[in-house]
Amino acid sequence: MISTKKIQMVDLKGQYEKIKAEVDAGMQEVINTTAFINGPQVKEFQASLEKYLNVKHVIPCANGTDALQIAMMALDLKPGDEVITASFTYVATAEVIGLLGLTPVLVDVYPDTFDINIEEIEKNITSKTKAIVPVHLFGQCADMERIMAVAKKHNLYVIEDVAQAIGADYTFKDGRKQKAGTIGTIGCTSFFPSKNLGCFGDGGAIYTNDSDLAQKLKMIAHHGQSVQYIHDVLGVNSRLDTLQAVVLNAKLKRLDEYAAARNKAADFYDKAFANHPKIKTPVRAKNSTHVFHQYTLQLNGVDRTKLREALAEKGIPAMIYYPIPLHMQKAYKSDRFKEGSFPVTEKLCANVLSLPMHTELDEETLSYITKTFLELI
Repeated sequence: MISTKKIQMVDLKGQYEKIKAEVDAGMQEVINTTAFINGPQVKEFQASLEKYLNVKHVIPCANGTDALQIAMMALDLKPGDEVITASFTYVATAEVIGLLGLTPVLVDVYPDTFDINIEEIEKNITSKTKAIVPVHLFGQCADMERIMAVAKKHNLYVIEDVAQAIGADYTFKDGRKQKAGTIGTIGCTSFFPSKNLGCFGDGGAIYTNDSDLAQKLKMIAHHGQSVQYIHDVLGVNSRLDTLQAVVLNAKLKRLDEYAAARNKAADFYDKAFANHPKIKTPVRAKNSTHVFHQYTLQLNGVDRTKLREALAEKGIPAMIYYPIPLHMQKAYKSDRFKEGSFPVTEKLCANVLSLPMHTELDEETLSYITKTFLELI
């Protein structure tokens, strides 16, 4: 090892040390006032995130999965309705579709950006299709201008899964910029601790510019009520607690700084691995900034299992996001698709490998990771 410091996939402790005084004082204030649910810090975070995203409404909730479920409930999607999303994503994206009795229609992704394939979206639209859920995977936006055009053509809702790309900017052809999650009908995010904007437990949020829809989202997240004990719609219990809002308030102020640190680390990796025949570094989309939730390589002609084991022996963690595509998971097997249906997704699942990516990576650590990686590959 280069030092006694353990290399982490995500160094939450190092990040916390830099905001410790602010977070500790804020948490103590919550404890002192005992405003554990819907305290003023939650409202402060909501307002700050609305300003940061330049979106009319942010509805904090308990986690990113709830955010997706509440979004689909608010759009009145009914059992049997079809929702299109990518097979190369975390299970939560499709999980809520199934939980609500909707039909997940999985499609392939592009081999360079990992984002949902828009041609495949169009091929799979039927009379039952009601929504598209693009996933802004690993830290950059899917091609939202084209997706919104498809949605408009077919009168579909767009629910952006922005759990991995909060803070990313999408640029339209006319030069306009919008934050990830603010372009579609609804945006949904997670504040899981390892996310770019992460709390110290579970948390999430929903965004929209539609005021009527925002009111419905709020009601659903609060037991279907807008007035206490008056329940107008079927709802759930999903809220961001005040202690988590304290952490998010501290981190939101630094979110762009965090993205810059991640990009600096990604640039170091890119330079170290440039033009290696067995390594394809992440492609940055021309119409989106990248906030590098993950730094994901595509390997060629490499025994990934042995490489991970060898890296681990050298104290370097590496993760596979994701080893099995959704269409090959037992829970999502369908006559509509089988092994071989989505060749890009299946190839990615067999060849991707993610290296440590977080705000606390220093040059010494990055040098050790890249030098060791190149020696072992």
